[in-house]
Amino acid sequence: MSEANTSSNAAIEVSSPYFLGSSDNTSTILVSKVFDETGFATWKRSMTLALIATNKFCFVDGSLSSPRADSPLISNWDRVNSMVISWILNSLNKDIAESVLFFQTANEIWVELNQRYAQSNGAMIYQIQKQLYSIIQGSEDFSTYFTKIKHVLDELRMIQEVPTCTCSFAAILKKFMEDQCLIQLLMGLNDSYKSIRGQILMMSPLPTISTVYSILIHEE
Repeated sequence: MSEANTSSNAAIEVSSPYFLGSSDNTSTILVSKVFDETGFATWKRSMTLALIATNKFCFVDGSLSSPRADSPLISNWDRVNSMVISWILNSLNKDIAESVLFFQTANEIWVELNQRYAQSNGAMIYQIQKQLYSIIQGSEDFSTYFTKIKHVLDELRMIQEVPTCTCSFAAILKKFMEDQCLIQLLMGLNDSYKSIRGQILMMSPLPTISTVYSILIHEE
């Protein structure tokens, strides 16, 4: 038996990116909502988390490139690359999937989707902020309203470029941004929460969004 065949048939450790479990198959869908040209940042985040969890993100970000044609690992690489391509295609709607079907690697598909659908941070922040300011509770119960606005706030936080540092200013900046999110949440509440909203705004320092959620759920 050749060295290549020996390598291909040998047991692959679970920690290896070449490992595929019994539940991994070409029909697997990694995200709850397929991408249909809207919400690319959210879709990308969901796909990234799923691929990192399965130890396969190295195939899409290009950090694990294809071995040489004479490498004993080439068959394993081809097998997993094909599997990851299937997972990506399953997470796209039919028209988008067909448009990237003939790319040879998962990395090529990932780069193409990013070039095609990723917007500049400025444009994305503008769109998310615009969506955020339009959200009001209306006829929804508080829990539904909270989930909707929290999703948008999390998406905004994900794409905003906040300087990282270990100084005391970092904690001040983080608290400032959390307070801004809390104000936005309170602004969209119905007038039936006017009294409790006023009490929350009088608190110093302002509580966290999680604390306010508990307060308002109890009030409701």
